[in-house]
Amino acid sequence: MVTVIKPMIAILASYCLGSFSSAIMVCRLMGLPDPRSQGSTNPGATNVLRYGGKKAAVLTLAGDMAKGIIPVFVAKYDGFSVITLSLVVLAAFLGHLYPVFFKFQGGKGVATAAGCLLALYWPLGLVLLLTWLIIAILFRYSSLAALVTTVLAPVYTWYLTNSTYTVTVCIMSILLIYRHWHNIKNLISGQERKIGAHRL
Repeated sequence: MVTVIKPMIAILASYCLGSFSSAIMVCRLMGLPDPRSQGSTNPGATNVLRYGGKKAAVLTLAGDMAKGIIPVFVAKYDGFSVITLSLVVLAAFLGHLYPVFFKFQGGKGVATAAGCLLALYWPLGLVLLLTWLIIAILFRYSSLAALVTTVLAPVYTWYLTNSTYTVTVCIMSILLIYRHWHNIKNLISGQERKIGAHRL
């Protein structure tokens, strides 16, 4: 019974940690408007950057990544199985997307997913971060960088880890693409805003 309860607690704790919105908390602490009422209304670092500045965006990004890094790192340290680790990763990610503390209205999950995979296997996380950075620098679209990285993530995972993690990353990739559907339409129509562009 104990062997079943401990993984369940880890998964639940991971979801709860993922449910804390870094964007909302940073904006409240810095006296900024609620990110859900500004810009793209997405509680994420890119939206916070547009109206809150670099400091707020960096703090938001760090918080969102930490929500993925901490629970996965702790689960690895505790020696959980591959399946439990996969569920801890998914729990933190889903917590960000559908946070219980904020009426299940969360962000798109890019930074939290990156944090999860960085803690799971750092070479994988590093390759994903570098892919995002290269696309973002070349084209200056955060959403495009996220989408390209998302599509390549299962391929990277397959080559660098094992099949169980690949299934987990495939699920995350599908959800990430779904959460970026509005951005995809804007990219196609030429209406997507570039990194650093302010909403008029």
